[in-house]
Amino acid sequence: MDEQDEKLIKELKRNARASISVLSKKLGLPRTTIHYRMRKLIKEGIIKGFTVRLDYSKLGKGTTAFILATYDPSSGVSQRDVARSISLLEDVAEVHIISGEWDLLIKVRSSSVEEIGKIVVDKLREIKGVKSTMTCVSFVTVKEE
Repeated sequence: MDEQDEKLIKELKRNARASISVLSKKLGLPRTTIHYRMRKLIKEGIIKGFTVRLDYSKLGKGTTAFILATYDPSSGVSQRDVARSISLLEDVAEVHIISGEWDLLIKVRSSSVEEIGKIVVDKLREIKGVKSTMTCVSFVTVKEE
């Protein structure tokens, strides 16, 4: 991967729907070069897919929270299985197995703090292998990719 690939990725991150012609003009490269580089980045697994950025507040999910959870190794369930179970919950956007005092980091989007509370109390804490949780509500998102 070279500097041109990095510039191409940067433009695609800004607008994944940009046409090859637009990308060609912005980057000053021939369309065939842009097409070839995109195919190469996809084939190599650097680009995994193209996606959209949503305005979650317009979808009724304007409240974001990050939940830290500890894993209970005596539960008889693996930490990876606990993470997979959490990932299946509605409104869960991300689940990460992390290092440190906490074992899991969970990103949730919902309509309100009260709804996030219901997810934590009624669903997340009921999953076998979840020992404890701590919820942090986001006031403002400054940057998100």
